[in-house]
Amino acid sequence: MKRSVAILLLALGAILGIAAPALADGAQVGGDIHVAQSIGDRELTVIIRRVAEVPGPLHVDLVTHAGSPPGEITLTLRAAGAPTSITKVVLGADPGFYPGLVHVDRPGPWELAVDEATIPFVVPAKVASPWENATYGGFIAAGVLLLMALSFAVFGKPGLALVPTAGMVAAVAVGVTAALLAPSIPPVAAPGTQLDPTYDNVNDPYQRTSIVDLSRPPVNLVPGMNGNDLVLSLTDGSSGRPVDDLMVHDSAFIHLVVVSPSGNLRHLHPIRTAPGEYRARLQAPEQGAHAIAAEIARRGGGVQLLRSSIEVSGAAATPPNDGKGELATEIREPGRPSTITAKFGERDLQPWLGMLGHMIVVGPVSGGVVNAPIWAHVHSMIPPTPGMPDQPDESVAAYGPDVPFTYSFPLPGRYLVWIQVERDYSIVTVPTVVEVPAGKGVSAK
Repeated sequence: MKRSVAILLLALGAILGIAAPALADGAQVGGDIHVAQSIGDRELTVIIRRVAEVPGPLHVDLVTHAGSPPGEITLTLRAAGAPTSITKVVLGADPGFYPGLVHVDRPGPWELAVDEATIPFVVPAKVASPWENATYGGFIAAGVLLLMALSFAVFGKPGLALVPTAGMVAAVAVGVTAALLAPSIPPVAAPGTQLDPTYDNVNDPYQRTSIVDLSRPPVNLVPGMNGNDLVLSLTDGSSGRPVDDLMVHDSAFIHLVVVSPSGNLRHLHPIRTAPGEYRARLQAPEQGAHAIAAEIARRGGGVQLLRSSIEVSGAAATPPNDGKGELATEIREPGRPSTITAKFGERDLQPWLGMLGHMIVVGPVSGGVVNAPIWAHVHSMIPPTPGMPDQPDESVAAYGPDVPFTYSFPLPGRYLVWIQVERDYSIVTVPTVVEVPAGKGVSAK
């Protein structure tokens, strides 16, 4: 009898030992959400931290930048349009992180209001995948069948023990196969990425059975001015209805580039004020026609670049961006990779919008910025650094001093180029002009 018990314990230990790696292979549910927001005169980064348990706390960090005025921000958490938790965050004069705390009581679609800005997000339920269920179910069944087989053997019925023994072998095979295949099976897309989030698919994303087409039509952009606020109206190119399915793309719902008549660049992140309506403030706007480009990503529809222009009433021309940085360039003819490297002297740059640096390219500008055929937004990625986090936030000031970019200019001619980095919680914008030489048989625009 003692020998049988020992065999039983060893067998159960082996089963549990085999099952253990499946837990580590399970994908983490949810993650931090970083959203840049141009709220009035403030340029903030709103960080919605991953929810560990529901119901439970939701930690929110507001990251301010140099020049952002101090004051009080109200955070309002809403579910199904009804406020469930409200807190206030006092922003100081020094740029940096300012924490707030609200509470969630259920998984599903939520909305965080940051003053007048609204940020839709999803709190996913923690649901075991089918292969996780198969792994644990197989090993649990094998353990139960092993107990039955040992019981029959102990009480002198070896013939009957063959049936649960065969079942145990089959259950172990199922569990081992599921555990080995699980790492290679891609996880199901979380609701809110490809598919509109609903309470049903958030609580069980594996129950979706009627997905036919996840594509989205192009978006129509109509800009307007309300005082100094630039208001963007986004409508669906097929139905004409307001577009309210934008995803966070490179830490923003919209990357808005506004170029003034004198060549001054504004890189803004409009706030959502209503379905299909976004707005951002133009501080000290310049008189004249401004060229605008909005980079967005629709749920299931990929990245889209929307172009337009708007006439602005304002003051006289402002000086161009004058951030200081040494530039080293190797500009080649169209169709060949050119390199532009900004050198900032110190290894103290911070990630901004998830990147080491951003480069905005507009041109050729012989017919004016508004009519420039080429607009591009190029990134300089954060290099992997031993001992540093894989996805550092703006609290890490340990990058640079060189910020390299590679871009193939498609046409010859004169381009306006701006490079942007973050240092000391200040966005540094370095402008330059690039002349792309014409290749053989190609005329400059």
